[in-house]
Amino acid sequence: MADKTLQFIQTTPEQLQEAIIRGVKIEINKLQENFQPKQPEELMTRNEVKDFLKVDLSTVHNWTKKGKLKSYGLGHRIYYKRSEVEQAILPLNNQQNDRLR
Repeated sequence: MADKTLQFIQTTPEQLQEAIIRGVKIEINKLQENFQPKQPEELMTRNEVKDFLKVDLSTVHNWTKKGKLKSYGLGHRIYYKRSEVEQAILPLNNQQNDRLR
């Protein structure tokens, strides 16, 4: 294995510090250019889910009880994550397509 030590000849501690800071700034700028913060999850009420899926409120309740939709409670309110509601309808569409074949 090759020796990976570096020797700084005619480099002052200040020059070394400046070089390190410059390198760190370059890397931070690269990260900032490519950084995509995660968007907060959109929450939906039961009525919004009902309207989105075009079903009765009782259907939303039944699907929640059966585990087809996952609900989240905050205080006395119930919410659903939009992404999970959208994912929940994909298998239903696939089942319908299988029945049509």
